[in-house]
Amino acid sequence: SSGDQVLLYQPPKKFMPRARVGGELRGTEGTDPEVQALVPDHVGMTSSEKPVLNWYLSKETSKEVRFTLIDDKSVRPLFEAPIPSPKQPGIFSISFKDLGLTLDPNVQYRWYVSIVRDSESPSKDIVGGGVIERCEMQECLFIDVRIPCTVDNVRENARAGFWYDAMGCLCTLIDANPTDVSLRRLRAGLLKQVGLNGVAEWDLRSVQAQQR
Repeated sequence: SSGDQVLLYQPPKKFMPRARVGGELRGTEGTDPEVQALVPDHVGMTSSEKPVLNWYLSKETSKEVRFTLIDDKSVRPLFEAPIPSPKQPGIFSISFKDLGLTLDPNVQYRWYVSIVRDSESPSKDIVGGGVIERCEMQECLFIDVRIPCTVDNVRENARAGFWYDAMGCLCTLIDANPTDVSLRRLRAGLLKQVGLNGVAEWDLRSVQAQQR
């Protein structure tokens, strides 16, 4: 089916410094979960003022999970609060709309998901994160933001360089159709394009498990 075709993500043209955080666990002997932000290793773009962020947790945790958002001008976070701790491993969403947050255009925001291993010692947090920037409105105009979330919409956003819009829509489609193999392959393909091979492999394995 057409869904099995690989999506092509075209990174933004302007120079983007390395921006992904986390993923490599230091000295946890594999007992702690891994947290990965589903982001490219550069500033990911969005056309939305209220985007959805996606992140991966390798195993369930009873510890507090926190979401932090910081812009490039402030010292203090714009937002920092616990989010629900997932009851199983998987890929999860953080909705700016649900949190009442809005992105200004042309500002780079860093975001982090942290598992708090020791509330007295933030350096022991397990952290994954990335950087997001909303494009200027006139630059965004060639993407029709009113289009409902479909595979074509994912494909267009990926091709236009809007990583967060493509991944957010694709994760929404998969949440609604968790056993659709072609959607999982598309997501795994996108993840591999930005070097998130471990998460991609988990994604493909979890679909195979559902089919047995």
